[in-house]
Amino acid sequence: MPSPGLRERKKLETHRTLATTAVRLVGERGLDHVTVEDIAAEAGVSARTFFNYFASKEDSVVIAHADHAERSLRMVDRLAGAAPTLSTLEALLASVREDLAEIDENRDEWLTRIRIIKDNPGLTLRAMSLSSDAVEPTIAAIAKRSGTDPAKDLYPSLVLSAFGSALNASLMLWRELGGSRPLLDLVDEAVATLAAGLADPH
Repeated sequence: MPSPGLRERKKLETHRTLATTAVRLVGERGLDHVTVEDIAAEAGVSARTFFNYFASKEDSVVIAHADHAERSLRMVDRLAGAAPTLSTLEALLASVREDLAEIDENRDEWLTRIRIIKDNPGLTLRAMSLSSDAVEPTIAAIAKRSGTDPAKDLYPSLVLSAFGSALNASLMLWRELGGSRPLLDLVDEAVATLAAGLADPH
C-alpha cells in the first residue's frame, strides 16, 4: 500500500490532534462539560475545521483515526493473507496485532477513551457501529479460510463472536489493571484460553 501524500498526512495528523485533545478534555471535565468549541480551540483550529473531520464531539472521542474504515479493511486483508498453517483464531489475532500494539503505545489515551466510552452508553453504541461494516467481510474471509459457508454453517460467525469477546474481555481487564500489563499479552492469553476450549483454571 503506497504511503499517503503530504496533504493526506496533514489531514491524518489534524484528525489525530483533535481526537487526542477531545479524549483529554472529556477525560478531565466529563462529556457534558466539553464543547466542540473547547476542543477546537485547544487543538488550535476553528470549529468549522473541527466539523470537516467529525460530525459531533462524540465522534471525536470515539473515532481515534481518520482512516478507521480503511484500517478495518486492512485487517480483513491481513486475515485473508495469513499463513494457512495458522488456526483461524491465530489468524484473527495476527490480523489485529498491529492495532493492539498501537493501543499499547498510546496507553494513557486509550485508557481514558475506554473509560469515557464505558461511562457513556451512547458512545458505546457509536463505537459498536463503527466496527459493524467489517463484520460481513471478516465472516466471509473466515469462511473462505475454513472452507465453510456462512449461510449454512455456524463456524464463521461463531469464531468471530468468540474472538470479539476475547478482545473485549482483554480490553476491560487491561483498563482495570491501568494498562500495567500489555494489552497484547492479555489478548494472547485470551486467545490461547479459547483455543484450549475454555477449560476450568487450576
